[in-house]
Amino acid sequence: MSIIAWIVVGLIAGFIAKALMPGNAPGGIIVTILLGIAGAFVGGFLAVALGISNGVDNFDLGTIVLAVVGAMLILFVYRSVSGGRLRA
Repeated sequence: MSIIAWIVVGLIAGFIAKALMPGNAPGGIIVTILLGIAGAFVGGFLAVALGISNGVDNFDLGTIVLAVVGAMLILFVYRSVSGGRLRA
């Protein structure tokens, strides 16, 4: 995927993950994009490790779902480590 596609996937996945996870989430649009892109990496890695997919390799619904799951996992870990507080 091109860098523009990764940014679009990141924005969509980060926004959906923040909307699905209750509570305050850190950052604005840039953090949302980065969260989604990192989520795509995590979701793709887990999908390959579990043998359910070949990872994140093109722009489709499966890519968005993997990225959202990965982003939600990252948000969960962040909130667990930070105790649910936002740090300034």
